[in-house]
Amino acid sequence: MSSFPEFRGRRLRRTEALRSLVRETSLAPSQLVLPLFVRNGDKLRNPVLSMPGTAQTSPDELLRDAEAAASVGVGGVILFGIADRKDATGSEAWSDDGAVQRAVRLLKSELPGLVVITDVCMCEYTDHGHCGILEGGEVQNDATLELLSRAAVSHAAAGADIIAPSDMMDGRIAAIRAALDDSGFPNAPLLSYAAKFASAYYGPFREAAESAPASGDRKGYQMDPANSDEALREVFADIEEGADAVMVKPAGPYLDVIARVKEATGYPVAAYQVSGEYSMIHAAAERGWIDGERVMMESLLGIRRAGADFIVTYFAVKAARLLR
Repeated sequence: MSSFPEFRGRRLRRTEALRSLVRETSLAPSQLVLPLFVRNGDKLRNPVLSMPGTAQTSPDELLRDAEAAASVGVGGVILFGIADRKDATGSEAWSDDGAVQRAVRLLKSELPGLVVITDVCMCEYTDHGHCGILEGGEVQNDATLELLSRAAVSHAAAGADIIAPSDMMDGRIAAIRAALDDSGFPNAPLLSYAAKFASAYYGPFREAAESAPASGDRKGYQMDPANSDEALREVFADIEEGADAVMVKPAGPYLDVIARVKEATGYPVAAYQVSGEYSMIHAAAERGWIDGERVMMESLLGIRRAGADFIVTYFAVKAARLLR
C-alpha cells in the first residue's frame, strides 16, 4: 500500500454533502443579470427566432419579464432599446419618450428594489447600424462622445441604477462621467464594457436588437480576439476615466481575460454570456446532444470561477430557478 498517495481527492467527493462543504466557487441568483429588449408600444411581444425564450417587448410586457426575474432572486436587468425611427445620429437614443426611458421609469415605479442597468450605444438607433457617427465609412470617435453622453444622461434622469456604455469609443467613460456629474447625477455608477471583442458570437443579438451594420464591420473599434494584453490596457484606461465596474464580452471564449482583469484590478468584473453562447447551448440541447440544464449551469459556474462577480446572461431566470 505504500505506493498509494496520502492525499486522495475522492474522499471529499463521495457525497453531495461533502462536495458542498469544500466547494470553492458559488453561484447565486443575485449574481445574474437578465438582458431585455424593449421597443415602444403596448402589449407587444415579438419572439426572437434565433434566441428561444427571448423576445422584443413593449414596456408593459417587459415589466412582466422583470417581475418574473425578480421573483426568483435575479440580481438585475439590463435594457437594450429598439428604435422605431432611425437616423444618422441615432437621436432617439436620448429621447425622453424613448423605449428605454419609458421602461426604466416603469420598472423603478413598480419594482424599485430591482437593479436596472441601461446599455448605452448608438447601433440600435442609427440608420447605418454602427456605434457612432459615420463619415466616409469610418466611425468618428470624438464626435460620437457627445451623443453617448446625451443618451447616458437621459437614462440617469429616467432613474437607471447603472449606466453601461458598450460602444468602445476611446474616451467615452470620461465624457459620460463628466456629463452625468454636470447634470446632477454624480452618484450614477458606470459599468464599462471595457474589453468588448469583435466577436462572431453576437449574431443572434443583432437580430434581437435590429442592430446589424448596414455595411462594413466593427473591427475598427471593437477588440481583436487575439489580444489580452490590450484588454488590460482598455480596462485600466476606463478605470482611470471613472468606471466603477468593468465588463468582458463575450464570456465563455474569454475566460482567461476575465481572470486577468479580476486579478490585475480588484474591481467589480462583469461578464456577458452573449447570444451566440446561449443559442448554441439551446440548439445542442434541442438535438439531444447535450444535457441543456447541466451545460447551462456548468458554463455559468465556469464564468464565475474565472473571476466574474456577476454575469449578464439570457439564462438568468432559468438558472435562478434551479439555484433556488
